[in-house]
Amino acid sequence: MKVFLGIDVGSVSTNLVMVDAENNLIDYNYLLTRGQPIQAVQEGMKQIGDKLPPGASVSGVGVTGSARSLIGVAVGADVVKNEITAHAVAADAEMPGVQTVLELGGQDSKIIILRHGVVTDFAMNTVCAAGTGSFLDHQAARLNIPIEDFGRLALNSKHPVQIAGRCSVFAESDMVHKQQMGYKIEDIIAGLCEALVRNYLNNVGKGKEILAPVVFQGGVAANVGIKAAFESALGLEVIVPEHHHVMGAIGSALLARSVMKEGRKSAFRGFALSDLEYEASSFECNGCPNICEIINLSLEGELLARWGGRCGKWENLNG
Repeated sequence: MKVFLGIDVGSVSTNLVMVDAENNLIDYNYLLTRGQPIQAVQEGMKQIGDKLPPGASVSGVGVTGSARSLIGVAVGADVVKNEITAHAVAADAEMPGVQTVLELGGQDSKIIILRHGVVTDFAMNTVCAAGTGSFLDHQAARLNIPIEDFGRLALNSKHPVQIAGRCSVFAESDMVHKQQMGYKIEDIIAGLCEALVRNYLNNVGKGKEILAPVVFQGGVAANVGIKAAFESALGLEVIVPEHHHVMGAIGSALLARSVMKEGRKSAFRGFALSDLEYEASSFECNGCPNICEIINLSLEGELLARWGGRCGKWENLNG
């Protein structure tokens, strides 16, 4: 039995999935990165390796996410792709013919436009926290409301209040002001959901032709209040996949399957890497005015890879 492993390493979460040769999801895990991507992947490998079906072998590994270069080298990835490609591939597999992908993660948000299965446009917001999962988690904690109840409360609102959503700082101060004025919590939460969607569409989605089918991915897709706000603003049905929170990893696994031709051997280092000692370090190259930051990755004290330079001087490990 052939199994393909997909890994998505983000700033907030690290996700690993296993799919079979027919693209069926076998298992997955979702962990917090906590600023330590290698350790998170090692823990995830240990967990998902224990669930490998009897007689199965890993025939390909794909990696995406903000730490994809680091983790790609560490695990022995067969394909390393950006998040746009991974999410687009997963969305198209989940909903063939999808034309718009809305993705809201822990620290960033993105929109992907597809036509006939090909990405024709995209945009990312990695600067402003408004509309991300971390901001919603922070507001839920401040209101002493479990984040799992956030969306349900928003749907109970009859009169959502207007919240300034263009900036997370302004949104929070506006929410405090509305609380002091005596508005109901559910109306404030619904107003926040509408403000975040408005901010997303006015910034990330600005100038984009948003057509159905629309697929909503990322951890924030679990918030039914945000989903409802998107449907109201767009006037379209918004589809949330069952495994919306690990779609980047699923896309990576599908990409790995597509590149592993018959007879090609995977570069995967094996699940035993969870017991190995990796170390990442860096230094500045002063060879030219670019002053590139060169990243070192060592395995058990032996230099494994280098990257980060513009000229390629250090990539051969003999620079």
